[in-house]
Amino acid sequence: MTDDLTDGASQPSRTAQRKWRPAMIWLFAGFAVFAYVFDQLTKLWVTSTMVEGERIPVLPPLLHWYYIRNSGAAFSIGENVTWIFTIVMAAVSVAILFQLRKLGSAWWALSLGLLLGGALGNLTDRLFREPSFAMGHVVDFIQLPNFAIFNIADSAVVSGVVIICLLTLRGIGMDGKRHVPASKHPKESTEGQPGE
Repeated sequence: MTDDLTDGASQPSRTAQRKWRPAMIWLFAGFAVFAYVFDQLTKLWVTSTMVEGERIPVLPPLLHWYYIRNSGAAFSIGENVTWIFTIVMAAVSVAILFQLRKLGSAWWALSLGLLLGGALGNLTDRLFREPSFAMGHVVDFIQLPNFAIFNIADSAVVSGVVIICLLTLRGIGMDGKRHVPASKHPKESTEGQPGE
């Protein structure tokens, strides 16, 4: 009898979760596609209108377009080990897709979408740009004072990581629920429990 009551009470919650999850997947996909397409369109614009090494003032001295090709990771880190970053970005992309079954938060959908879109944007460069397959150099063009030259994909990846860090610090899980560490539960909840 108890089992029947429990199942009946939990049914609306499960139904709501099933309806909510597709919306989160679509939100995730939308941000991923936006980040990827925006990145690829800006790179197409740069490569078709600028010569490598060309620098164009936009909001001097704050912002310039400066077209370079980067063999390293985001913000020119780790140059000359391109193949490693190709593997890492492919692995990150696959790992994100495996986590989607847990997705129940709009903020997590935003962060993972940006992360995937950015990773795929730079991965596309690695796979299909010169000098060779899986060893391609990434197009970078955004230059700020005393800072590395980067692109939209780099910005999307960093933004996604920052949001994930903030969500983690606030204890918000991928399912959208706030998870409280066991050490922060009230003492009353542990009283009367057998010792370990």
